[in-house]
Amino acid sequence: MTPTEIARVEDYLRRTFDNPKIAIDSPKKKGHPIEMRVGDEFVGVVHRDEDEGEVSYSLNLVILEEDLPPAP
Repeated sequence: MTPTEIARVEDYLRRTFDNPKIAIDSPKKKGHPIEMRVGDEFVGVVHRDEDEGEVSYSLNLVILEEDLPPAP
């Protein structure tokens, strides 16, 4: 993803979820995943897909079991 695409997707997510703490970090090295975080908390990765000239972006949220509240 280009820096412009990252900024556009970040803006979309912030508006959609009404959360200015959402951030998408450019990968440190080419080919590394594009990480999304809320504040300091890593929450997932963003992928860009292009199929037959149409571009889409997907967000894969990661929820660790250790971060969940205790089971009742």
